[in-house]
Amino acid sequence: MNKTTRILTHGAIMVALATILSLFTLYKLPNGGSVTFASMVPIIVISLMYPFRWALLTAFAYSLVQMLLGFAPPPTQDFLSFAAVVLLDYVLAFTCLCLAGPIARRIGRPVAGAVVGSCVVTLLRLCCSFLSGILIWDVYAPEGTPVWLYSITYNGSYMIPEMIVTAVVAALIVRYVPLKRLAA
Repeated sequence: MNKTTRILTHGAIMVALATILSLFTLYKLPNGGSVTFASMVPIIVISLMYPFRWALLTAFAYSLVQMLLGFAPPPTQDFLSFAAVVLLDYVLAFTCLCLAGPIARRIGRPVAGAVVGSCVVTLLRLCCSFLSGILIWDVYAPEGTPVWLYSITYNGSYMIPEMIVTAVVAALIVRYVPLKRLAA
């Protein structure tokens, strides 16, 4: 099997695995968002194993699959709201997972790099959700609560635990699975 075919196959398998893991939740919030069984880790692993362009392609494909499986229409039915949901809640939020590998490689130590990379990309995903909460989902904020506070509290309540799960599982995989050998 040539190298391109191997990378594409690994990417497709990891998108499928990430999608399956995203269906199993530790807890789910009523207006979207959940803590999963490390559903972002397979995409992060691709980012750790392969060059950026392959990680970008894989993460982008995963973002589209997540959108197809869980798209929630915005409370206001205008084009800008739909575009913002597509970009902030799906495309940017999940495509940013491709940055874990480049961040990890800057750290130098594989396990520490995996932890830092996982935490940074999860925080980037939290930023996307935070902005989406302010710009689109503000109607769900309780009366008298500042929208920014509602958004960071709501989105942080699932993204922080998700970050911890993701970082721990990514560290264990990097520690015990020979990713370089699998990528060769």
